[in-house]
Amino acid sequence: MPRHRVRRRALPVSLTAAAVLAVSAAGGAYVIGRAPDRAPAAVASVSSASPPPEASEEPSVDLDAELEAAVEPLVGETSAAALSVAVLDSGSGTRAVYGGADATYATASIVKVDILAALLLRAQDEGRTLTAAERTRAAAMIERSDNDSATALLAAAGGAAGLDAANARLGLTATTASHAWGLTSTTAADQLTLLGAVFGTETDAALSETSRAYIRGLMARVEADQQWGVSAAGDAWALKNGWMPRTATGLWNVNSIGRVTADGHTYLVAVLSGGQASKESGIELVESAAKAAVKVLSAR
Repeated sequence: MPRHRVRRRALPVSLTAAAVLAVSAAGGAYVIGRAPDRAPAAVASVSSASPPPEASEEPSVDLDAELEAAVEPLVGETSAAALSVAVLDSGSGTRAVYGGADATYATASIVKVDILAALLLRAQDEGRTLTAAERTRAAAMIERSDNDSATALLAAAGGAAGLDAANARLGLTATTASHAWGLTSTTAADQLTLLGAVFGTETDAALSETSRAYIRGLMARVEADQQWGVSAAGDAWALKNGWMPRTATGLWNVNSIGRVTADGHTYLVAVLSGGQASKESGIELVESAAKAAVKVLSAR
């Protein structure tokens, strides 16, 4: 797995001493029909060979390794739970990923952000805004995680094929849509890419600023009983959560994606998990992982 490194300024010498579809109440899956140049050192009064300049190379920090060290103890060596985390400091562009770049998880209801993005891309292509009915369903789908609205809007966006096509435009390379939308498979890194498409500010982005602002507004208004997850890592959050028991195992997928602010910085965070004994234990792990991820980047 590629490592993400950030350079840390060296201290002056004088300071160095110091698969079976399952559905929960609203979080599961439904099947649809388809330095400037260094200043010269002061010249010594006695001419002599100049010593080599002090090295300016800054030591590197392996943020992926630091994130791994922070998150591994949360999972536990004997736990059946699987976890993947991706975090980005929107201001500096610094990021870290834990859990394997290719580790995929069923989305459960976090895919509803992706469905809305796909629908908005289609509406942009058609030169229109969402209809009143689509807006009503979009609000229900994101704010209270309504499953019937998700099924209807995925169909309006072109079904699984339409979602895959939208994801190709958004830059998601490891996400595969499912007709049973909660079983769409994805990675934490891809979810970070999706969040970048929603919360980014690029003027030439696939999603227009109007579309992005619309999604962000809904994610900032999820119902009170769904305001858990990445929100634990900061404040001024906007998020979407997903939770789904698996019939084959009785274990849960619990996921959370969104944006938070902490100590004046804005972070995009995606936490995916599987094999959770319960929804409640999954929420606890997801929140702990989100807090650990933000702490790793904030220390830099």
